[in-house]
Amino acid sequence: MRTLDSKSDQDIVTKSLKSLQSYFWYATLFSASINLLMLTPIIYMLQVYDRVVSSGSMSTLTMLTLLMMLLLLSSGGFEWVRTRLLVAANVRLESDLREPTSKASALNSLYSGNPTASMGAMHDLIALRQFITGSGAFAIMDAPWVFIYIGVMFIFHPYFGVAALIAALVMICLAVITQKVTGERLKDANLLSQKANISFQNSLKNAEVIQGMGMAANIRGRDGVLQDDAMNEQAFVSVAAGRLSAITKSFRLISQSLLLGLGAYLSLNQQISPGMMIAGSLLLGRALAPIDILVANWKGFIAATDQLSRLKKNLSGFPRERARMDLPIPVGNLSVNQIVVTPPGSEVASVRAVNFSLEAGEALGVVGPSAAGKTSLARAVLGVWPLRAGTVRLDGADISQWDRDKLGPYLGYLPQDIELFDGTIAENICRFSEEDSEKIVEACQKAGVHEMILGLPEGYDTLINPYSGSLSAGQRQRVGLARAIYGNPKLIVLDEPNSNLDDQGETHLLKALSQMKDAGSTIIIITHRTSILSLVDKLMILKDGMVARFGQRDEILQALSAKSPNITQIQNQS
Repeated sequence: MRTLDSKSDQDIVTKSLKSLQSYFWYATLFSASINLLMLTPIIYMLQVYDRVVSSGSMSTLTMLTLLMMLLLLSSGGFEWVRTRLLVAANVRLESDLREPTSKASALNSLYSGNPTASMGAMHDLIALRQFITGSGAFAIMDAPWVFIYIGVMFIFHPYFGVAALIAALVMICLAVITQKVTGERLKDANLLSQKANISFQNSLKNAEVIQGMGMAANIRGRDGVLQDDAMNEQAFVSVAAGRLSAITKSFRLISQSLLLGLGAYLSLNQQISPGMMIAGSLLLGRALAPIDILVANWKGFIAATDQLSRLKKNLSGFPRERARMDLPIPVGNLSVNQIVVTPPGSEVASVRAVNFSLEAGEALGVVGPSAAGKTSLARAVLGVWPLRAGTVRLDGADISQWDRDKLGPYLGYLPQDIELFDGTIAENICRFSEEDSEKIVEACQKAGVHEMILGLPEGYDTLINPYSGSLSAGQRQRVGLARAIYGNPKLIVLDEPNSNLDDQGETHLLKALSQMKDAGSTIIIITHRTSILSLVDKLMILKDGMVARFGQRDEILQALSAKSPNITQIQNQS
């Protein structure tokens, strides 16, 4: 059986980063080689000043120049290898975390009731990958060499070493000040920016309502407040970081110039050679460069830390499942035992103590007033929403014990809001699995949508998207029905399947469901329109999340017939 591996998934980001250690260690080794070879121009200049110029030896100059070129070419090769290593680590990180991040984002969105709840998780992964191959990561690898370069400067002259050490400590202090000044404000700015983006995305999803009722100015004003707050925080952080970065760069240039003056003083006093005077200034610039880059990339470093933290948090809440033992193909026997369902984001149960069972090939009609818990029941039966209590069993196995990917083809679902995805009509109907033309056409013929699809410009290859207006609400519902019955699933749940259908569409719906029943499919139909109830075997009336009545359809209708002439009409139709 597959069970939740909570500990494994809580550490999945850490484990993935640990698996990249070899890449980072090799990259660090190549960084060491690169930084050693960065001494080549300085040593070359020393030799030219102190040996070649004084001796006038062309052969020495030629050999030194050739050696210098060879070493710098090697440095370029090492730089290329280091970049390739980090790119490989980047790809490995994406490969390890893309699927769990995608799954966790989808589950978080589903369980929170907010479609955009985890839209930032994948963005965090992408941004983290970009940081790994950015200049900030290289600066971190080069940072330890600051003190090695300072040690070399002590070899040149103790005064050089002391001056370089003071300069490095001052720049490190500036980096700490940058963190103190911008750290918390940057986190706040990122949170505000994420909140503003989510609000804007939600507004775009309701563009039709906004435009139709003239709400654009009001919505822009509301979103504008959030965006202004985020912008102000980001502006403060950028100004503060920019100011400190400018101070750091200026200090570095001043330090190099002052060191050149110190070198001139020492050279005049015959304590160092003229070559060391120039080399010391260049070496200080090389020593302070990683600190300068770290300060300039401090925002990116803090952002990467936040992204890593958020990624761990997102993945820790949704443990990955271990591999399950394959269960037999379901027959369709359904048992719902005392289930309690709480909608995401709510503390109040919408379904309470619901209990029923269906044999394969039976159909259940679920009716009741609005907010009675009908849709919550549908989602719970399919395992879309988790149960607070009780069980839903398919062929005796808890629905949570099935592998969702393997169980999916045997489930059919038509929600109230028909969601079609970017792709062709054929891809949508076959659920983006490998296209089987015969099964696609069969499902569409049952749903009565085959002729309509053939009438489209590209037929089954017509491209659609969630926001396309190429299909009417009724057409989308019939395409959704074809998707729900594709492959003759064993359990079919339909939520208001005839809400957008005309008489012809409803006739096709009844015919399709009758065929599915005859084929042994178990069907649950949630509806407000009573005409479809002539198809069902059992009837459930929900009220306030609880079963008010349940039993054979004719028995329930007979008990209610005195209260509604529509009920009598259904009995006559059946």
